[in-house]
Amino acid sequence: IYKLSRVSAEARGRRAEEQAASHLEQRGFRILAKRAKTPTGEIDLVARRRRLLLFVEVKFRDHTDDGLWAIHPQQQRRIVKAAETWLATQPALTNLDMRFDAIIVNARGALTHIDDAFRPEI
Repeated sequence: IYKLSRVSAEARGRRAEEQAASHLEQRGFRILAKRAKTPTGEIDLVARRRRLLLFVEVKFRDHTDDGLWAIHPQQQRRIVKAAETWLATQPALTNLDMRFDAIIVNARGALTHIDDAFRPEI
């Protein structure tokens, strides 16, 4: 099995994030943060359009379906915690509608945007 080096996997991930950010901008979103690091985890993209705030997990996979499986419940919880931590530093944004989306970029460069990919457990 051919395995990507960590460096090339990182580069592909960064390109996928840039492609995802461009896609969101084309849909009228403003990118507020890329790779937002918090003590509880990292959020790939934070974007806003009017009253909607998106927390977006970006995955690069050879096949789109593999990207969907990669956002497992444990990772979802980590992303939600990171979003809560990030929001605590952004009080002006706390009254916006929020959504957790996923954007999967496959090996051919095709992008799939899944609105409301998961919901936080309440």
